[in-house]
Formats: sequence, structure tokens, C-alpha cells
Amino acid sequence: MRVGLISDIHGNEVALDAVLADMPDVDALACAGDVVGYNPWPAECVAAVRERDVPTVMGNHDRAVASDTAFRFNRMASAGVEYAREQLSDDQLEWLRALPDERHEFDGRVKLVHGHPDDPDRYTYPSEFGPRLLGDEDVLVMGHTHVQAHETYDEGIVVNPGSVGQPRDADPRAAYAVVDLDAMTVDERRVPYDVDAVCRAVREAGLPERIGTRLREGR
Repeated sequence: MRVGLISDIHGNEVALDAVLADMPDVDALACAGDVVGYNPWPAECVAAVRERDVPTVMGNHDRAVASDTAFRFNRMASAGVEYAREQLSDDQLEWLRALPDERHEFDGRVKLVHGHPDDPDRYTYPSEFGPRLLGDEDVLVMGHTHVQAHETYDEGIVVNPGSVGQPRDADPRAAYAVVDLDAMTVDERRVPYDVDAVCRAVREAGLPERIGTRLREGR
């Protein structure tokens, strides 16, 4: 079984469309959270994930939008949260509120979290990957850092597919991954998209311009 892994879409419909178009044949998709935030298409991204019935966990931006809080977000993040609240329908907000912090999928073989198995808001960078993060699952999928990486251990695989909508590993291309649960392998994938179109849309939406321009740097 092959599963396409996505995370941290952050309202970037242009990047999400590129990822979905580039996605090889897979049996299912799974999302490690933060469908909304930052970029100007939160409603469209929620709709795309829901239409495909993608198992999804709650990211910190999802929670901020759904719970009417902004935590300790910077100006760009706070602006994205406020914008998403204005754009999402009541039904979409209810969908966000109902997202769990973790879920087990595909006969329990894949565990999805956003930040860390013990703390959904904790950044877990590749240097912190290790078999101790794994429980009974074969594959642990995390997001939150926007840094694409994976490691394979005797106990299983730890993977962050990277960010679809706002990579932060100095590669501006949209990131995702494909895990083969039979071969127990991970294919880390990147796809270019029209960053300039996102920058224009950010300006037109009245969001902080840096939300768009930073995408050119993969920061």
C-alpha cells in the first residue's frame, strides 16, 4: 500500500494543486495538519482535503482558527489566522474543530501527529528523530517544522513530508512524501509552483507581503 503524505498546506492552493498534480499513483492520502493559516486560500484548501476524505490531524494554526485564539503568533501568522476565520464557512470551522490531535490509520500502521507524539505544539526537527518516538505503529508522520526528512529504524519509520504551502528548509518547492507500507520505504518529493501568483494573491488579500515573498527563499 502506498500513501501520499502531506502537511502544512497553510492555505496555499497553488502549491497544493501542484502537489496533487505531481502525486504518483497512491492508494490513499494522509495529512499531518495545518491546512489553514498564512496564505489566502484557506477555504479552498479545506475543501480540497475534505473532498478527498483525507485523514487529517489538527495543527496549531488549525486550532487557532477554530478556537478563536492566536497563541503567541507573530504578525504574519496572526494575520493569516484572522483572514482564515473570515473566509471559512461555519461548516468548515466545525470540521477544523473536530480534528483530533492524533490518529491511527491504515490498520494502525500509520500514526499521524502534528508536532510530537507527546505534544502537538512541539517542534521536532530531524536531529531529534529516533526510534523512541515510535509506538506500536510502523510509520510516524509529523509536520509543524516545515522541514522535509525521514529516518528508517528497525522499529519503523519517522517521517516529516515537509510543507506543501510554506517550506522552511531553503528549498522553495512544495514538499510531500510517499510511503510504501509494503516495502517500508519513503520517497521524499518536491515540485515547483507559481510562487509569484501566490505573492500577488497575498497582496490582493491585504495580508502581510512577507507571507508571499518569503516563499521564494524557502523560509
